[in-house]
Amino acid sequence: MRNNRAMTPHRIAVLAVDQVVGLDLGTPSQVFRSARDADDRHFYTVDTCTPGGRPVRSSAGFQVLPDHGLELLEEADTVIVPGVHGDATQRRDVVEPEVTKALRGAYDRDVRIMSICTGAFVLAAAGLLDGRRATTHWAYADRFRQLYPEVDLDPDVLFVADDRVLTSAGVAAGMDLCLHVVRSDHGSQVANQAARRCVVPPWRDGGQAQYIERPVPQAPDTSTAAARDWVRHRLHEPVSLRDLAEQARMSVRTFTRRFRAETGLSPTQWLLRERTDHARLLLESTDLSIDQIARRSGFGTTAALRQQLHQRIGVAPSTYRRTFKGGAPVDASGGAERP
Repeated sequence: MRNNRAMTPHRIAVLAVDQVVGLDLGTPSQVFRSARDADDRHFYTVDTCTPGGRPVRSSAGFQVLPDHGLELLEEADTVIVPGVHGDATQRRDVVEPEVTKALRGAYDRDVRIMSICTGAFVLAAAGLLDGRRATTHWAYADRFRQLYPEVDLDPDVLFVADDRVLTSAGVAAGMDLCLHVVRSDHGSQVANQAARRCVVPPWRDGGQAQYIERPVPQAPDTSTAAARDWVRHRLHEPVSLRDLAEQARMSVRTFTRRFRAETGLSPTQWLLRERTDHARLLLESTDLSIDQIARRSGFGTTAALRQQLHQRIGVAPSTYRRTFKGGAPVDASGGAERP
């Protein structure tokens, strides 16, 4: 869904229903309006609508006064449904028929449909998730399965991309999904710049586990963050688990346990993904040879890079580079697209 820069911006409609989650409502505007080209022109416009253009209550004790009604969905290129609380997560029949009709009409016009957190309940009520893989906030997983057993729910990931329908887990995972879409549409550099403007990390893997009741370090000296930052500047060098543990001044066992608690990944998995992410950025933004990129990202050989990239997104390095420098984005299924 990458736009030609000479064309008008990609139009996003954020559909708010009663008991909308305030943070989820603001996330698309914050992220997508931060995506700009080298001349500071916006790639996206973001507008909010409600059924009938009426005010709706938020779950945070304020009302949302929109500028548009559901007719906005008829003009949109992407529709995003933020999270909801209350009745929409309790019953199947609570979503207004006009909302269902508008969402299904947008989908039938090949519009990209997204949800943040419990917004997946609205998409499911509209029948847009039937037979699809999807996710939502882990705390609502059991209730979601009871209401919508026809959906292939995976509550253990941050977001899922199933063709033109994308769903995310709770709160910050909505930002991860929006950045994923920017990256898919316009590449890593634009997405990374948008993340900097939002002062958030540029990437968390969509397949990464949701942070479910994991312990949080209580003091800076118990965190593995410094070790992660240290190795990011040395991706081209051979780095062992012991090296990382020494940087954190921990035993290997303690470091491994705390690392997984903080990231949801083992140190080896995390390092492999960091190297792959770096290789992808170099493929998109430089004219270095594939062999040079393999060395600079720590894979050593083109064969090793090719194997890992194919495992991650199903394409060879040369194909990935040609795609991102030529126009259409690589099609990543199941939330597998990475920077």
